[in-house]
Amino acid sequence: MARITAGIAASHVPAIGVAFDNKRTSDPYWAPVFKGFDWVKEFEKDEKPDVIVLVYNDHASAFDLSMIPTFAIGCADEFAIADEGFGQRPLPPVPGHADLAAHIAQSVILDEFDLTVVNEMAVDHGLTVPLSLMFGEVDKWPVKVVPIAVNVVQFPPPTGNRCWSLGEAIARAVESFPEDLNVQIWGTGGMSHQLQGPRAGLINAQFDNAFLRDLVSDPQRLRLMKHIEYLRESGSEGIEMVMWLIMRGALGSNVEELHRFYHVPASNAAVGHIVLRPT
Repeated sequence: MARITAGIAASHVPAIGVAFDNKRTSDPYWAPVFKGFDWVKEFEKDEKPDVIVLVYNDHASAFDLSMIPTFAIGCADEFAIADEGFGQRPLPPVPGHADLAAHIAQSVILDEFDLTVVNEMAVDHGLTVPLSLMFGEVDKWPVKVVPIAVNVVQFPPPTGNRCWSLGEAIARAVESFPEDLNVQIWGTGGMSHQLQGPRAGLINAQFDNAFLRDLVSDPQRLRLMKHIEYLRESGSEGIEMVMWLIMRGALGSNVEELHRFYHVPASNAAVGHIVLRPT
């Protein structure tokens, strides 16, 4: 049967994608960011996942303020690269795993989670930047992807507890899929950052590092953290970290931390990254 073998979290700062596409990864400013992902690139070569359930948020590419589902799953065989206003990133289209996605959708909806099924959508930097960081420059992606889009744009976003519970439901769905698949689940977004208003440029390294630590040592604290604490401590866009809790919830009670990285700044945001193994 299919099994979740690892959980990975990473920021998806759009400027990282610009630096990657323009071959600026060795520039003094960007080199520390990309070096922080050297470990996971080797890890992925060794692990050879078949499918990634990739949790991210759309940035007005597939959805906009006229319609934003709280949770949506992409069930297509392939996902085009979105044009976010400056043309498509020069990347191959992202291959989907429609059978696993449909199975997850059915299982999770019957598990009483209202999940929007999307059969055609383009994916933006929220999904493609983590792929570039983990796999580098490729002619075609070495894995298939099941995108899970989460609303962290329009209030109210889902609670951390609801995200955690969705992760548990996704794990049950994966484990009941009959095909023998090595599946990873990724949570993307964050860490602390604010893009507008008087606090634009806010970065809270203390909050970020406590969040990374407690993904392992005290996930219950994160599961129950209120929206207002994310907003106050990590900025208006720091709420994206609830998506990491979908990843963490899918791994079960106990995890082993394999790798951790944190760097400030990347553009006007903090970059966080962690790799976990369910035990």
